[in-house]
Amino acid sequence: MMISFKRVTLFSTLLICLGVACNSFAQSGNLLFPQMPGVVSYTYRKYFEKDVPATLDTVKARGFTDIEFSNLFGKTATELRVMIDERGIKCSSFGVSYEVLVNQTALVAKNAKELGAQYVRVAGMPHKGALTFDEMQKAINDFNRIGKILKEQYGLTFVYHNHGFEFQPYKDGTLYDYMMQQTDPKYVSFELDILWAYFPGQDPAQLLNKYGSRYKLMHLKDLKKGVKGDFSGGTSQDNDVALGTGQIDLPAILKAAKKAGIEHYYIEDESNNVIMQVPQSIAYLRGLKE
Repeated sequence: MMISFKRVTLFSTLLICLGVACNSFAQSGNLLFPQMPGVVSYTYRKYFEKDVPATLDTVKARGFTDIEFSNLFGKTATELRVMIDERGIKCSSFGVSYEVLVNQTALVAKNAKELGAQYVRVAGMPHKGALTFDEMQKAINDFNRIGKILKEQYGLTFVYHNHGFEFQPYKDGTLYDYMMQQTDPKYVSFELDILWAYFPGQDPAQLLNKYGSRYKLMHLKDLKKGVKGDFSGGTSQDNDVALGTGQIDLPAILKAAKKAGIEHYYIEDESNNVIMQVPQSIAYLRGLKE
């Protein structure tokens, strides 16, 4: 028993020493992404649907203190605010559907304010098949109008989150470029979902360099190697993989995002393996060097 105990103790000591050495190595040099990212509630949607308080405990245990809610999960905004306050978590952005934004603007603003959010986010716009110019123009008109209401009446900032289908070719660019040109920067900002920019063939880093401060928020995701993209705005959820294991050049994007002044970064993992992948993604970000 004594020999076994000594071996265990020696092994444990070795692991501790290796851990210290690895930690020291990880902390040396300039980190590319020194901050802790936030998380999108959609990442843990299946758990939130079953038990909101327990899932918030998991969110906090992972080290997250910034969340973007895309759903109230059967709670009121007031109830959710109490729960996140108790855990030291802040809600910086509140996501709603296009229809809810347009038809229930006052309620959206009320819930966002109650949650403590600064941003109101929509991911997508109505379209049948491939997005058309007329469908985009209607969305632009709605975004300018409602963005003004949210800013001037409630002190909130509207952001549009791309979902891939907006990058249909248009003139010398894309319909997404047209949206950037036609929306009022005072009232309409953007959240860059890097997977849904990469999937239809765009370079997220180039978009950040081109449009700079129009972007306020970012979804950090990675796309499984070998998957081919298109303009559909859809792919298997399990094509979302842990950051750094897929196709997307995250270091280049993070460097461009820093220059653009992105205010909030959120891990969004749509896969069925978030329990394993989210910690991997956090570890990857913490290990990146400039």
